Amino acid sequence: MTDPAVKVDRLEKTLQTNKVLRGISFEAAAGEIFGLLGPNGAGKTTTLRVICTLLAPDAGSVGVLGHDTRMAPQEVRRRVGVVTAEFGVYPRLTARENIAYFAELSGVMDGELNRKVDAVIERLDMSSFARQRAESLSSGQKQKVAIARAIVHDPPVLMFDEPTSNLDVLASREIREFMVESKGRGKCVIFSTHVLHDAERLCDRITIIHQGRVVANGKTEEVRGKYRDLEDAFLSLVEAAT
Repeated sequence: MTDPAVKVDRLEKTLQTNKVLRGISFEAAAGEIFGLLGPNGAGKTTTLRVICTLLAPDAGSVGVLGHDTRMAPQEVRRRVGVVTAEFGVYPRLTARENIAYFAELSGVMDGELNRKVDAVIERLDMSSFARQRAESLSSGQKQKVAIARAIVHDPPVLMFDEPTSNLDVLASREIREFMVESKGRGKCVIFSTHVLHDAERLCDRITIIHQGRVVANGKTEEVRGKYRDLEDAFLSLVEAAT
């Protein structure tokens, strides 16, 4: 693998009195879908929040395309887009206004703002509802707004944190197809999920974490190993680490 797009090195994080991360390390590359897997409470979301600078690490380091999250958080934010299960759209703003607001927060300059917003609306086929208030949109439409605001600044690193958990079958499929498309465009895609069937189909490499520690790391087929599928391997690895 070439120089990683995202490098997590011996990361530790305590929230209140709970030590959520206990020295985890992994690397994710451009042009791949990297799976971050683990049971609920394993530390997946905390890890992603550290990567996108919402949380500061207690120990260890995180680099995004050579920029340290503590030393250069603004540079990291310009290079990362995040899609979560919670849409988090502002209900009284239109879909377009939501996208434009996040574009400004991500450093898109006024001269480029309208062009970039229009381009992402066209790319995601959102023209029919772009001027509707978010409160009137369906779940699938809100998820498109969430994706659009994450990619409007064209970040090289995209992170998806349980993105399909609130979606129906059709909307979930669109998310998966978008991740594959992003990989094809050379993006580093980090996919955090507990839907192991999706991970097995989509991920080039995976890291499994449990109770804040890495219990497996490598190519998906290598982690699956002798087991029938990734779910069986996952259960065995987690039980052995408990």
